Amino acid sequence: MFRKAAMGAFSLALLTALGACVTATPYQPRAVGHTGGRGYSETKLETNRYRVSFAGNSLTSRETVEGYLLYHAAELTLAQGFDSFVIVDRHTDRDARQLVTPDPYYHGPAFGYWRPSWRYRMAGFGWRAWDPFWNDPFFYDQQEVRTIEQFEAAAEIIMLKGPKDAADPKAFDAHAVVENLGPKIQRPEPKA
Repeated sequence: MFRKAAMGAFSLALLTALGACVTATPYQPRAVGHTGGRGYSETKLETNRYRVSFAGNSLTSRETVEGYLLYHAAELTLAQGFDSFVIVDRHTDRDARQLVTPDPYYHGPAFGYWRPSWRYRMAGFGWRAWDPFWNDPFFYDQQEVRTIEQFEAAAEIIMLKGPKDAADPKAFDAHAVVENLGPKIQRPEPKA
């Protein structure tokens, strides 16, 4: 009996600790060779042309993903010795799925073949039956539906020397982007 209680307490503590570690994707490189990795990546296409991307987890907002993409494009531009960049093509993909959690008291093995049902009388309609097995409208109040979203933004950029073209709305000054977005960037916690 003591062993089961100790295992239950340990499991609860472990789940609590793991739940506390779940946060939005920080600004970090995507893991090499890991297709489900989250973070930024770049591919060199030409001397001054790159494809950059940033993928976030389900806790990372679309705004954050797109901001990290711009920040990485600016950071990469400066690292390559350029001053400004132009976005040639940019898009953000949204992956959404719904998670339905039914009420455990009406579904699952607890009731086996027996499920609760009631009869009630409605004025003008007579006697009616309610049974959660038949998906009565009352039943739908007994489940939780959540939408889980993940975003990935990608852009193709051309890097340029000198100031940006003020007439081009797709042109960015890399120094200004790093200066303005830098304070909003969340970096990963250092490993202890």
